[in-house]
Amino acid sequence: MISTEDFLVHGPSANELRPKILPYRKQEEIMDKWLKIRLDTILPKVMKRAGIDLWCVACREYNEDPVLKSLTPCAMMTARRTTILLFHLKEDDTVSRYALTRPGVGLDHLYESVWTNPKGADWADTKTLMPFDSTDAGKGLTPPETQFECLVRMIKQCNPKKIGLNVSRTFAFADGLSHDLYTQIMDEFDDELKAKVVSAENICVGWLETRCPEEMAAYTGIMQIAHSMIAEAFSSKVILPGVTTNEDVKYFMIQKVIDLGLEPWFDFEVSVRRANVNEVAGETVIMPGDLLHCDVGLRYLGLCTDTQENAYVLKQDETDAPEELKEVLKTVNRLQDITISNFKEGRSGNEILALSRAQALEEGIVPCIYTHPIGFHGHGAGPTIGLWDMQNGVKGQGDYLMYNDTCYSLELNCKCEVKSWNVTLTFGAETDVLFTGDQAHYVAGRQTNFHLVK
Repeated sequence: MISTEDFLVHGPSANELRPKILPYRKQEEIMDKWLKIRLDTILPKVMKRAGIDLWCVACREYNEDPVLKSLTPCAMMTARRTTILLFHLKEDDTVSRYALTRPGVGLDHLYESVWTNPKGADWADTKTLMPFDSTDAGKGLTPPETQFECLVRMIKQCNPKKIGLNVSRTFAFADGLSHDLYTQIMDEFDDELKAKVVSAENICVGWLETRCPEEMAAYTGIMQIAHSMIAEAFSSKVILPGVTTNEDVKYFMIQKVIDLGLEPWFDFEVSVRRANVNEVAGETVIMPGDLLHCDVGLRYLGLCTDTQENAYVLKQDETDAPEELKEVLKTVNRLQDITISNFKEGRSGNEILALSRAQALEEGIVPCIYTHPIGFHGHGAGPTIGLWDMQNGVKGQGDYLMYNDTCYSLELNCKCEVKSWNVTLTFGAETDVLFTGDQAHYVAGRQTNFHLVK
């Protein structure tokens, strides 16, 4: 069995992890199973917490709502024409799920199809399925029910107290309803329905940020893939000092992710820091004595990773990184521990930021904390805990509260003087953590020693 330390420092080769990466068909089965679990367990809890008993998600193909993909099976990769989903939280705390779209788009086993055509008939009844336009008037044909007529009919049938629509000034994840679709919905609503409309912001964010037990269990293995890929890239298997450039290492990792059948969710970065120079701009040849830094993120089974790690390129007479650099890494590790020690359910991102900065400054650390939620999206839904240029708090997103069963990318840096290098390093690190049971846990460990390139 490969230990966490082996993953973080020695490898193995990412190729050895290929058995962890399932064929696409199996991945679909797992993610669709997780979706059913999430819809049955997470959605009712989130809707109840938000105080909204009816949630409407509506979007068009090629202009999908950010939450749509997380609500539909893998086979439904986009919206179909106009897709409308409706969720009704009932008094027994279960959620009825309705699809106001044509059948046969992959939703039928999770959603009840309720849009009829013609009125009173089922879309699946091909004997009654027919087009209808102005030329059909007077022929005795019954016009089809429009999607928005169906929406109003279903809402009145559910008789909710509040109707949540995806409009928000704070979170992009909760602002997926286009202006035109909003207008069409409002045109169909009478005054009574309009008075019930509220922002579904807290449903959208809560749904996206909350992980089911199966997802939390899988995150460790997903992070091990990321750690091992970095360990391989930051080794003599890939780097030949005096020849290899930082861009070579970057593209090695991107290609590795693609070759493994995974997905990079942003453009990777590998930078070089050097004595008496600090950070070297642009592409450069890696030399002995250099400090390497990477920022990489991949997506597997619908879940993202975001990782920054550091390597040292040994000189001819060296067997380890200089002690001064090792102290810098220890300082960053301490800042990580301080930050997650302040994670607490019910605290806002801004509260966690302020407490962590104050404690770090008291210990003589110069901190910069910009930790973000992670999950279906790399920069995910949930409380923002600082931005690199907003260390006094982030209005709106930083005011959102932390909840259990959520994941975060613990991203931060500190400024440290390195006298032997004649520079002050802005030294960054990033690793993913899981917050559950009111405690934060490093997912598959974290970097506590430099990768060493011989």
